[in-house]
Amino acid sequence: MQLYLCEKPSQARDIAQILGVRTRADGYLHNHDITVTWCFGHLLEMAAPEGYDSGYKRWNLSTLPIVPVNWKMDVKKSARKQYRIIQDLLKRCAHVVIATDADREGETIAREVLAQCGWRGTVSRLWLSALDGASIRKALNQILPGKKTEPLYLAGLGRARADWLVGMNLTRAYTLLGQQQGHEGVLSVGRVQTPTLNLIVERDRIIEAFKPSPYYDVVGTFQVKAGSFTAKWTPPSQITDDEGRCTHQAAARSVAQDITGKQGIISKATTTREQEPPPLPFDLSSLQQAASKRWGMGAQAVLDIAQALYETHKALTYPRTDCRYLPTSQLTEASSVLAALAQSDQVYASFVKDADTKLQSRAWNDKQITAHHAIIPTGTPTDVSKMTEQERQLYDLVCRRYLAQFYPAYEYDKTVIEVTVDHHLFRTVGNFPQVPGWHCLLGSSELSHSEDKPNLPPVTMNEHAEAINARLETKQTAPPVRYTEGTLIAAMKSIGKEISDPKLKQVLRETAGIGTEATRAGIIETLLQRGFVKKSKRHLISTDKGRSLIELLPASIKDPSTTALWEQALEDIAQACGDLDTFITGQIKWIENILYHVQEQVAEITVESQHACPLCAKPLIRRKSKHGWFWGCTAYPECKGALPGQQGQPGSSSQATGQHTSSGTSELCPMCQTGHLVQRTVKGGKNKGKSFLGCTQYPKCNYFAWSR
Repeated sequence: MQLYLCEKPSQARDIAQILGVRTRADGYLHNHDITVTWCFGHLLEMAAPEGYDSGYKRWNLSTLPIVPVNWKMDVKKSARKQYRIIQDLLKRCAHVVIATDADREGETIAREVLAQCGWRGTVSRLWLSALDGASIRKALNQILPGKKTEPLYLAGLGRARADWLVGMNLTRAYTLLGQQQGHEGVLSVGRVQTPTLNLIVERDRIIEAFKPSPYYDVVGTFQVKAGSFTAKWTPPSQITDDEGRCTHQAAARSVAQDITGKQGIISKATTTREQEPPPLPFDLSSLQQAASKRWGMGAQAVLDIAQALYETHKALTYPRTDCRYLPTSQLTEASSVLAALAQSDQVYASFVKDADTKLQSRAWNDKQITAHHAIIPTGTPTDVSKMTEQERQLYDLVCRRYLAQFYPAYEYDKTVIEVTVDHHLFRTVGNFPQVPGWHCLLGSSELSHSEDKPNLPPVTMNEHAEAINARLETKQTAPPVRYTEGTLIAAMKSIGKEISDPKLKQVLRETAGIGTEATRAGIIETLLQRGFVKKSKRHLISTDKGRSLIELLPASIKDPSTTALWEQALEDIAQACGDLDTFITGQIKWIENILYHVQEQVAEITVESQHACPLCAKPLIRRKSKHGWFWGCTAYPECKGALPGQQGQPGSSSQATGQHTSSGTSELCPMCQTGHLVQRTVKGGKNKGKSFLGCTQYPKCNYFAWSR
């Protein structure tokens, strides 16, 4: 029996239909010699630390680092039934065809199940670029040997294990360190999450620290024989900033006054025909950026919608691609794709009619193809009436970009005029469209030349130009804009281009980024859900919680270039030119070094404290809660001993030792300093009947201390 292992039920149904497999059973489809079954995404998850040793349930610096010798995977509770079905089918088959999504995660989803079940038989790979019938048939005729895509699984393992090592060890370490310094709650640290948060925090800090400074433009209006035009003064470098803006008000005012009413001459007059080729088709990141800019769509929403257009509507090719190019072999399929577009929506009929499939844009480039090509429409007509508004919007973006590849370049005449008046140079540029080309397909928001550049009157060299007036414009420098989900995705993807360190630049490719096409949207969602970042309209803004975490961490954890190097190493593994064990060993050594410094910090805090806990006699340290400063035990959370802060020193210990006033209440609560401590008794559980001191402001304040 041959077993096809798919990623999702819908994918399995599409493949089974083409294979002619139609008999349904519980958890799979089959005929006499072929069975098609499915996962529900990842059926397995990395075992928690306590799965290796129950002692890891308690968070303690002395147990770190946690480094599994033999890595364990647990079957997700919700997936146990389907896992058992696959396990049973594997016992009865001789050949497995992996038919999950054709990427690193898809490969990992399938192979981790095979590994958990102990499969040792033949493995092949069905590599799908789309889920329409024609694409599935084509892939079935080109099934790959399993060895060819196995490196993707090794890269997936590397990603999962590195994320686990960083998350489990550093989250525990910095949460415990944070508690020593008065931070509340879990401080989550992630291999990609944390440097992404740092990008947002750093941008916010630059904006908040930014001090605007004035600069000055002089705009002159000039009269020539054929009409008039405006031009802007080009100030000399001695009075400009790094951006070429004049910072000397008196000089700018003097120029405006000096030239008014004077004759100048045309010192430059050129007109050149410029061509702008069609923009490349979308990869996932550029699609997310375009949708964020036009409609404010979130990155995760774009991924989900694109996935639905791929899986449910069969309207688009595989969406989680990082490639914006197309293989030349697909040029022969262009006519059928365009015909399907015309059938899908009458909006495209006239565009298809004017398209020229003999044109070959720069998008058709075999050397630029990675594991997948760009996102394009499939060759199967789709019913757009069944799409939601957002699905229709994304589908339209992708379709128009594909159509643009069969339209000529946009052509315009670019005119540059320079005027010299009393040695002062003024310059202007104008564009005049000549051949609309692909511009007729796309809205102005997608056009790089959408900026208004006026048509200029014809002039000749050395022609007189009278400065009929000149105005001084005072402007202010502006800070960088806050990130949106789209611009953050762009920053995550292109970290390699932003690195200035020459040594790092040598080893970090310009294409290096943090995260992958499939994970960047999820990283942003995680930051939002954990309260490290909030959204204000379309912008992402770091919260106090997010900034506190970044302030606590050393540079190596939050530096995006560190993670970019790791992502580059994972990509090398995926391309079969990197080693998984070497990568993980490097991760472990890096984590051990970080933990050493955390333990040093904790030791310094303990040594600095000269005050003993009234409950356990261990050192107290000064901490801050939402109610103010207090002194807490360094053994927290095992010991919750605390004293109020009084002029920078610990206050009376009577609250913690159970000494009461005649009214039956103690002094002020050391946590909130509003309520008082009263004697109470535990009513249930293992401590039933035990006495403790609790705050009268409970549950607003949950301070307590065991009575002696």
